[in-house]
Amino acid sequence: MKKFDIPDFYRSPIISAIKANRKASDPLKKDFSPTRLDFGSITLLIARHFGFCYGVENAIEIAYKTVKSNPGKRIFLLSEMIHNPHVNEDLKSNGVNFIMDSHGNQFVPWDEITSEDIVIIPAFGTTVETENLLKSKNIDTVKYNTTCPFVEKVWNRSAAIGGKGYTIVIHGKHYHEETRATFSHASLNAPSIIVRDIKEAAILSDFILGNKNKTEFYRFFENKLTPDFKFPEDLERIGVVNQTTMLAEETEEIANLLKQTMTKKYGEENLKEHFADTRDTLCYATNDNQSATYELSKQNADAAIVVGGYNSSNTSHLVEILSSKFPTYFISDPDNIISKEEIVYFDIKQKKETAANNFLPKDRPPVVAITSGASCPDSLVEAVIRKLLSFYDAEFTPEILNNQTRSVSEL
Repeated sequence: MKKFDIPDFYRSPIISAIKANRKASDPLKKDFSPTRLDFGSITLLIARHFGFCYGVENAIEIAYKTVKSNPGKRIFLLSEMIHNPHVNEDLKSNGVNFIMDSHGNQFVPWDEITSEDIVIIPAFGTTVETENLLKSKNIDTVKYNTTCPFVEKVWNRSAAIGGKGYTIVIHGKHYHEETRATFSHASLNAPSIIVRDIKEAAILSDFILGNKNKTEFYRFFENKLTPDFKFPEDLERIGVVNQTTMLAEETEEIANLLKQTMTKKYGEENLKEHFADTRDTLCYATNDNQSATYELSKQNADAAIVVGGYNSSNTSHLVEILSSKFPTYFISDPDNIISKEEIVYFDIKQKKETAANNFLPKDRPPVVAITSGASCPDSLVEAVIRKLLSFYDAEFTPEILNNQTRSVSEL
C-alpha cells in the first residue's frame, strides 16, 4: 500500500513498532486479537487495527503539501479535513481557514471566495452543488480534492444501482457531511432516501408494505428524500448502500430486513426485480477496525479507552462495541486522564463530557483495552498510553516491544 508523507508529529515510533511486529507475524491479517503488553503494575490490550487509514493519510498529505507549496495564498477548507480536532487545529494554525462547519453552517460567505483562492475538498467529499459552485468561480476542484477513494466507491455503487432503475437507500446520518455528499451524488442517478438505523429501516418497511400513508411518509422522511421522490412508486425497487463509517452489523441487519420486506410483498420468485443485493460499502479500515474491536471486546479488561474526535462516526461505533462488554471511556487526548482514579470522557448518548471516578481498580494491577478511530494520530495514542503508565511507574522498554508485543492468541 502507498506510503504517505505526513508530518512526523502525527507519527509514533512505539505504535509503529507494535504494528510492524504484528504485521510481520500476521501478514495476511487473519489474527484480529489484540496485542498484550504486560508491564507488571498494569496490562494494556492494544487493538490489532486502529489509527489513520488510507484516506485520512492521503488527505493530510495533500493538505500540508498545499500549504507548503502556496506561500502567501489564501487557503480554505470546505469543512473539517477529518473528524479530529488536533489535525484541524494544526491546519488552522498554519493559516488554513474553514468555509463552513461539519453541519454546513457558513463561516465565510461564498461571495468572499475568489478564483485566486485555494479550496481544499475534505476527505468526506462534498456535494455536487458545492462542487459546481466552486467550478463557477474557476476554482480548481481536482488538484486540491482529498476525497477518500472509498467514499467515491459508495458514490459509484449508488450510480450502478440507480442506473438499473433502483431507488437508493443510504444507511447513514442525514446531517453528516459524508452522507450529504453521497445523497447529492446518488440523486443524480436515482431517487434516494436516508435511513439512520434499524428502527428507521423498520418504519420504511411499514411504508413499503402499505401500513402507513403518503402524508406520514413525507413527514417522517422530510430532509431525507430527493425532492422529486414519488411515494409509493419509488419504493417498488430498492438497493442499500452504507456510508464508509457505519456499523457493519447494523447495515447487514437493515439490508436483510428490507430484503425480507420485498420478498413478503412481491414473492421470492420476483425478489431480484425489486431488491438489488449489494455488497457492503464499508471501507477496509472501518471493517478492520470494527473486527479488531469486536475481538478486543472478547477479552477480560477492567476498562476500555477509545481515543478520537467526538464527532467521528467511525470512532463512536468503536465505543458502542466496547461499551457492551466493559466500562468504556471516549477521550480526545491524554489531558482527559486526570489521574488513575479520575477520567473525563465523552458520553455518546448525552453528547457531552462527564467525569468518572475510580475508573480503574485499586486492589490489583488493572487491565486496560485501548483503541482509536481512523482519524486519530498514533502520536495521541502513544501519549495516552504514556500517561497511563506514568501513574504506575511503568515505561516502554526494548524488552516490552521486542518480546511482549504478541497477540493474545499467541500467548
